Amino acid sequence: MTKIIGLTGGIGSGKTTIAKYFHSCGIPIYIADDEARKLMQSSEIVAAIKNTFGDIVFENGNINREKLAKIVFNEPARLAQLNAIVHPAVKRHFKQWLVENKAAAYIIYETAILFESGSYKDCDLIITITAPVETRIQRILERDKTTREAILKRMDAQWSDEKRTSKSDFVVENSTIEIAKREVDQILKILKIKQKHT
Repeated sequence: MTKIIGLTGGIGSGKTTIAKYFHSCGIPIYIADDEARKLMQSSEIVAAIKNTFGDIVFENGNINREKLAKIVFNEPARLAQLNAIVHPAVKRHFKQWLVENKAAAYIIYETAILFESGSYKDCDLIITITAPVETRIQRILERDKTTREAILKRMDAQWSDEKRTSKSDFVVENSTIEIAKREVDQILKILKIKQKHT
C-alpha cells in the first residue's frame, strides 16, 4: 500500500524545491498548487469562480490570478469560498493520480495548506519545511511581482511554523538548500528502515 507523505510549509519556505529533491531521489511528487492552477482552467471551475466572484477577477476571458489573490488574501471568508471550489477538484484529481502511482512505496503530496484544508488526515506521515521569516520574504520578493505588505498578509492567512511543526513527524530547516538536502537524506534513511520493518 502506497504511503502518503504530506509535505507542507509556509509561503517562501521552499516546499516545491524540497519536493523536487525528493523526486530526484525516486519518489513521485504531487504538487497541489500546480495541479490546482491547471484545474482552474477547466470550464466547471471557471464557471464556479465567475458565479462567486463575478467578472472583476477576469481579464480577456481568463482568471486574473493577481486580482483574485488580492480579494481572497484580504478577506478570510472569500478565501474559504475559493477553497471550497478548488479543493474538491484537487482531491479528486489526486485520488486518480494516486492510482497511477500505486506501485510506489511512498509518494509526496505537497501543499501550503495541508492542515488548513484537512488534507493532513489522508497522510501517513507529515513533513514541514521551515525557514527564517526574512529569508522567506526575500525569496518571494525575488520570485513574484509583489510587496512586503502583501507577503505578510499571505503569511498571516496561513498557519504558523510552530503550529505546523507541532503536528508533523519530521521538520526540515531550509535556510539553505545544502542543510535541507542533508535533512531530507536523513528522512529517506529512516523511511527505508521503516519500510524494512513493515
